[in-house]
Amino acid sequence: MEASVPEGVAAWDAYSEAYQERMQLPTTVVSYGPDIPTEGELRLLGDLNGKRVLDLGCGGGQAAIAFAKQGARAIGVDFSAVQLAWARRLAEAEEVRVDLRQNELAELAFVRADSLDLVFSSYVFHYVEDLSRVFRQVHRVLKVGAPLVFSIPHPAYQMLWAGEDSRSWLDSDPDVPPALRRSYFDRSPFRRQREADGASLVLTEYPHTMAELHQGLTRASFRVDVILEPSPAPGPRSKLYSPAMAWVPRTLIIRARKEGS
Repeated sequence: MEASVPEGVAAWDAYSEAYQERMQLPTTVVSYGPDIPTEGELRLLGDLNGKRVLDLGCGGGQAAIAFAKQGARAIGVDFSAVQLAWARRLAEAEEVRVDLRQNELAELAFVRADSLDLVFSSYVFHYVEDLSRVFRQVHRVLKVGAPLVFSIPHPAYQMLWAGEDSRSWLDSDPDVPPALRRSYFDRSPFRRQREADGASLVLTEYPHTMAELHQGLTRASFRVDVILEPSPAPGPRSKLYSPAMAWVPRTLIIRARKEGS
């Protein structure tokens, strides 16, 4: 998913268990991001019974398992063997079948052209430097008119991060607006530090503006039909909630449909 794939693989393999324990993602409904409405409310994917669905960057397999529970023929792709091992154990425990593949996101040669009814990805594309390559491959495997639905950290929200120290504003006063830490127009990658098993890991992220995302999709012959910037959902807050989410959208969700052949 990253330009430096070996580094990314090693980091995610080491971070996987801590990430899964922290996130506690559901397997009954598809999640688009922390503290926002789920697919149960947003209804962007449609009826998946009997459909062939691909989850790009499936991680621990929670979304793919939710697809399988709805009657879909689910495929999950991730580049981390440890994440996929978690997904296999979880699918077995949930008694559903998911076809899991270890691949880079743009390496979809194992999927026939025009054969998928949906491609989904949640909080993965910000780890991809060359998204245009991914969009082209997704276009190849989707049926005409079928959607690509994905969520990423909102580009405006990423302006709040302060380099490797991503926790500097998380405990701020909820009545005080969060401070900007980087320019919206700064295209340089930034590195986020995480802790797992006493070791410090670094994950590289690549900012993508909304205009860049729309342009990349259009050039790959997609038609964008939904753009959502959800406000925080009511109810109990997750461990990832921050007061900044009341000021700036945390998540951007896009649905785009394949045009042409």
